[in-house]
Amino acid sequence: MKIITVLLCLFSLALVPFVSAAQPNIVFIMADDFGLGDVGRQYEERTGQAALAPTPTLDALANEGLWFSDAHSPTALCSPSRYAVMTGNYNYRSYAPWGVWGTFRPTAIAVGDTTLGLVAQNAGYNTGFIGKWHLGGDFYKKGTTEIFRGKDRTGKPLDVDLTKWVDFGPQDLGFDYDYTLPTGIQGPIYMAFEDGIWSPFSPDSEIIHYDERTAKDPFFISDKGAGPGDSEWDTYKINEILAEKAAGFIERSASQAEPFFLCYWSPTVHVPHAPPVELDGKPIRGSTPSHHTDMNRVFDWEVEKIVTALKAANVYDDTIIILTSDNGGLWDPVAEKVGHLSNGGIVRGTKNHPWEGGHLVPLIVTWPGVIPANSRSDVLINGTDILATLADIVGGSLLESQAKDSYSFYPLLKGDTSFQARDEVLLQAGAQCELVLRQGDWKLVMQSDWELSKMEPIALFNLANNPKEADQGNLIHNPEYASKVAAMHAHYIKVRNNPNRTVAFP
Repeated sequence: MKIITVLLCLFSLALVPFVSAAQPNIVFIMADDFGLGDVGRQYEERTGQAALAPTPTLDALANEGLWFSDAHSPTALCSPSRYAVMTGNYNYRSYAPWGVWGTFRPTAIAVGDTTLGLVAQNAGYNTGFIGKWHLGGDFYKKGTTEIFRGKDRTGKPLDVDLTKWVDFGPQDLGFDYDYTLPTGIQGPIYMAFEDGIWSPFSPDSEIIHYDERTAKDPFFISDKGAGPGDSEWDTYKINEILAEKAAGFIERSASQAEPFFLCYWSPTVHVPHAPPVELDGKPIRGSTPSHHTDMNRVFDWEVEKIVTALKAANVYDDTIIILTSDNGGLWDPVAEKVGHLSNGGIVRGTKNHPWEGGHLVPLIVTWPGVIPANSRSDVLINGTDILATLADIVGGSLLESQAKDSYSFYPLLKGDTSFQARDEVLLQAGAQCELVLRQGDWKLVMQSDWELSKMEPIALFNLANNPKEADQGNLIHNPEYASKVAAMHAHYIKVRNNPNRTVAFP
């Protein structure tokens, strides 16, 4: 481990005198591009009909625990959301506020930041990360100790040693065990790493330039293009491998004295949609309106495997499960024609948009014996809040300079009726670089640019009166609301220009 990583760990050290036997295990599951309407129960509640893409495991978790109806991903895209969730910081605090879009880019996690893994690890937890990373990292150039910083999307082989992840992977940021896909299934790179070492897909695997000519199936090459890969890479098998790794981590951890924290970040339901023909003998491919919605069933199956492993190890009743998504759902014109709406049919927009559908996500929390079944909450939650909540659960401590935008909702989980929810969040959209300020029911959308140097108001909505953000309800040009626009715009700029915390230090 390099010196900079050691410093990061020292900065993040939590002083915990002992590990209480009462500490619960924690499983944090984050889907990829999974919208509010992709949960079967939401579809059934909206339409009164059986879900077109059933998710019985997710429905059962919602029935057993707490469903948040106003929970948001930090951004409407995956990579920047992952930084914000992992660190508890808004994206503008990162050198790459719109995401680390490359395997070989420097990580956005800075010296002094903490992470979900470090918080749990320093509190005495056995920690594991399984799934999609998309936060950059360090690899050597072949035959040297020089860090490679080239592009991962390339038409020719790269001069990079991919047998070992040198630094700033999960194993360096608080996770005792990891099985990681650096960019999920949408590579490049089309590879997996276990504890920082390349994990071949089969005994015949080689590290190759993975393109339409060399791939086992050209379909596996995503719209991101060719790049380094495992010669035996098979997107159809990824989810089964990840679920198996998660079950193994749970089984091993349950036999140990310390509690465990599993961070399971599935690459489902991101494109390319590669549903297997069947899972556990049940037909999957072609069982729903589209391959996209087939993948909703795959994600539910992954969660089922985790729940089954917890119950088999006799630790389900001692485990908190937190389930959400990295951004809003995908637009699926095929499924939409027959009534499946990934945004839930109650808001406007989907992934990448500044509208609610781009960042309104499912958030379900179960805690047997603590959270009453069928609980519902309409408090405002941001994905950054998971870190401070985790710290409260495990009894960890944070520095004032860490997780500056993370507001713990732990008291709410414990049934504290005096809990004061946050009333403001700063969010980001996607490729068009919009920014969002939400204050209560008011929402201001601003047009920015890649450098975040422009913050021009383009829309104002009152979500209480206009939850679908209909264009005719855009108040931006209404003179009656000019002062509201000016005040929210000035407030946003003031917050952005202040390096201090946006939430009180606990």
